[in-house]
Amino acid sequence: MDLDVLNMFVIAGGTLAIPILAFVASFLLWPSALIRIYYWYWRRALGMQVRYANYDDYQFCYSYRGRPGYRPSILMLHGFSAHKDMWLSIVKFLPKNLHLVCVDMPGHEGTTRSALDDYSISGQAKRIHQFVECVKLNRRPFHLVGTSMGGNVAGVYAAQYPEDICSLTLICPAGLPSTTDSKFIKQLRELQESQRIDRIPLIPSTPEEMADMLKLCSYVRFKVPQQILQGLVDVRIPHNEFYRKLFLEIVDEKSRHSLHENMSKIKAPTQVIWGKQDQVLDVSGASVLAGAIPNCHVYILENCGHSVVVERPRKTANLILEFLALLHSMDNNKKQA
Repeated sequence: MDLDVLNMFVIAGGTLAIPILAFVASFLLWPSALIRIYYWYWRRALGMQVRYANYDDYQFCYSYRGRPGYRPSILMLHGFSAHKDMWLSIVKFLPKNLHLVCVDMPGHEGTTRSALDDYSISGQAKRIHQFVECVKLNRRPFHLVGTSMGGNVAGVYAAQYPEDICSLTLICPAGLPSTTDSKFIKQLRELQESQRIDRIPLIPSTPEEMADMLKLCSYVRFKVPQQILQGLVDVRIPHNEFYRKLFLEIVDEKSRHSLHENMSKIKAPTQVIWGKQDQVLDVSGASVLAGAIPNCHVYILENCGHSVVVERPRKTANLILEFLALLHSMDNNKKQA
């Protein structure tokens, strides 16, 4: 073989080997870095751009796609200890011409974390209102989506700032009393009785605890490699002290049933989506909301747990789009009548 050709193959092989070895090294040695790169790539692939907004000395971090148009903008509020990127699985199935905004909740990811901040549900709702005013999202009423803790905040927001929103989607929202204790609530009671409340199931600090949390939150059993579990834990551990403080704040008497206390004030058309096999927040909460909110549309997803956004992203996206289309059709009919 010609020496120049041989050298070309050697150089080409070396060029390919370097990124492969880098990837393997990242996977084995720095799985948390790989997870961050994964979210960065996914945001770029879906056209989501990250921006910051400031309210006095408070900073909000958010991602967005599209521009405000004739259809309502959509603001998405994530759950406890998550971040704005948790919505990417749903963003994938939403039209690119919709104006989408995903914000990091107070104290999470790129949004300011302060020991002096009020992390109660009503306190978080006030902060989200500040964000909405910062980015002028309420120039026209928008559609608000929230899941779990974010669902609790979204419901309270809809009750306290009704002029801001045109419609509401609550996905397995917290903040409701339940006649049936979920597996998570039973675990909390057992930990409280044994005085081991520091070991909250939603705040893992080892790969094994992370695996247990995923089983608790999901009906679908995802096979997650040990290195990825380690990476997920590594990303969370620096924030676990904050998560514990936040958790105790939102289960405190002031916030525990915030959605229940405010649901009768919600006047916007409301959609409730819940996983039938939710082990964190019992599905019976859906009927509580349906009985209190006028014009409430309830969808119970079979073979689905608490992590509806991850387990059934296409279905969830379609339900939101169908709900918005229904409201648009009803609005047109009223105008023609």
